[in-house]
Amino acid sequence: MSNTAAEKVRTFDTRTQAKIPVESPLAYSYRRSGAPAPTAKSRVVLRERPFLGHLVLRGGAIVLDEAVREVLGIPLPGEPQGLVHDADGQRSIQWISPDEWLVIVPGGEEFALENRLRESLGGAHFAISNVSGGQTLVELTGEAARELLMKSVIYDVHPSHFPVGKGVTTVFAKATVILRRPDEQRWELVVRRSFADYTYRWLLDAGEEYGIGVER
Repeated sequence: MSNTAAEKVRTFDTRTQAKIPVESPLAYSYRRSGAPAPTAKSRVVLRERPFLGHLVLRGGAIVLDEAVREVLGIPLPGEPQGLVHDADGQRSIQWISPDEWLVIVPGGEEFALENRLRESLGGAHFAISNVSGGQTLVELTGEAARELLMKSVIYDVHPSHFPVGKGVTTVFAKATVILRRPDEQRWELVVRRSFADYTYRWLLDAGEEYGIGVER
């Protein structure tokens, strides 16, 4: 990072090196509402993927695209509401708004990634925010996952309108989530920590008719 850029920002690693117990945003929900195990009759399975690295990038598409290609090896999505993954499917970039993208990587990678992006971007006009502690990712799989979402979100989730590789910010019941479809069998909800318990309890209730199970 250039001296000029370094003088404008101070970064720090949000993951402590001390042996302090940490809990996922749904830890309280499991204790309060339970976590029914999946069975042969479960047509929907819920799984939280906690402690991932979440970075919000803001800036011009051209300069950011060059940086993420260099650092992550994948481009920015080529169209609005696009979602792209690396070859392993472990790292993703989603187009949130005209100058905003959400990057999700395996937990522990986000601080080094942020620093490498800042180094690559140098004196360009951009912003990077580490929001890893403020949200979590919830996966829904199973033959009735889309039916469950049809009862929960206002956005049209029919395959003709919501193909694989799309992600949107939408209303979920009385909360807001980022809804993504990374592949044919899986849906993802990126949920703010403050909405996590509400979202979980809603999914358990709305998914009861499908025998929803929670994979932990």
